Amino acid sequence: MPSPEEIITDLNLSEEQAAVRETTRQFACLELQPLAAEIDQTQRIPEHVWKRLSELQLLGAAIPQDYGGLGLSTLCSITVVEELARVCASTALAVGAHTGLCASPIVRFGNENQKQMFLPPLALSGTIGAFGLTESGAGSDAGNAKTLAIQKADKFVVNGSKIFITNAPIAGTFVVAVSTSPKAGAQGITALIIEAGTPGFTVVPGSEKLGMRGSSWGELFFQDAEVPLANMLGVQDKGFGIFMETLVGGRVGIGALALGLATAAMLDSVKYACERRQFAKPIGAFQSVGNMIADMAVGVEAARNLVYRAAQLRDAGLPHVRECSIAKLYASEVCMKTCTDAIQIHGGYGYTKEFPVERFFRDARLLEIGEGTSQIQRMIIARDVLGKL
Repeated sequence: MPSPEEIITDLNLSEEQAAVRETTRQFACLELQPLAAEIDQTQRIPEHVWKRLSELQLLGAAIPQDYGGLGLSTLCSITVVEELARVCASTALAVGAHTGLCASPIVRFGNENQKQMFLPPLALSGTIGAFGLTESGAGSDAGNAKTLAIQKADKFVVNGSKIFITNAPIAGTFVVAVSTSPKAGAQGITALIIEAGTPGFTVVPGSEKLGMRGSSWGELFFQDAEVPLANMLGVQDKGFGIFMETLVGGRVGIGALALGLATAAMLDSVKYACERRQFAKPIGAFQSVGNMIADMAVGVEAARNLVYRAAQLRDAGLPHVRECSIAKLYASEVCMKTCTDAIQIHGGYGYTKEFPVERFFRDARLLEIGEGTSQIQRMIIARDVLGKL
């Protein structure tokens, strides 16, 4: 059976990027993989896993060194998510939300006081981050947020709710979209940093999920919650652009997660196809199985090129919105197909919890929904290709 290194190319990662990737891979294989099934079953990531992620500085991968992080590029940061996803997609999703959706907008749009206050705990102290955008009536239509914030003196008084918020039950810092000029729609959205424990702010854990079960989620409720004016990210009524830019970067992260998960499903399928014998030979020797393995390899390699290219464009400051949507769309759909075919290759065993491909299949389904559905990605791509009509 070919080794992962023979199947997976690294596209000339720098020495630093390769070192961070190797550190993450060692942690994932030696410490996280033995817990992956338990994380799925218990629907929680153990505290000691979060502690180790913090000790290895992986929670601060994309946070500048001046604020306690590693200051890594987008490309380097997404390899962390990719490696975690190869053994536990729930942990990868939780870390991705922490770094890409909470820490990232503070790094990009926060003032110096906000960076000094919020980034070191996110990087070093085990404070978990979350991103509050989705509402029950505002999913794909993110600009239709109804959570209202009214300025009173040096505070915003916030009322409303958010749903499907990753990390919500365990997070200490939230970046939340609120409406400060309701009649203006998306042009009246403001970004606030809100801390857990703020009076009037409560979190209700979400219900049981199909996949990504170890990644906790919840609903946010605000009832006259007072948030300091100093916690406003950027300019009042100009927050929608912050959230959209954050989602663009988040899509690269989801692409990397999909890439890691698809890689795991492919490698497990290769292993099984080499070991499982029927009619006196390995099932991989049959063309029907070999074709599925070939399609997996093509899809994974193409996804890796698209995801890494989108990250490189973002790091270079070049136009990348379309490329991020392409990477997210393709990688998530390849991941779903790869995980589906992995179960088929495993046959009846693939439908049981005896093999991890059953968990991979359940985890993969979210990736075509979160961070903008496949349908939204196609709208973004088509608009860019056709020009705004």
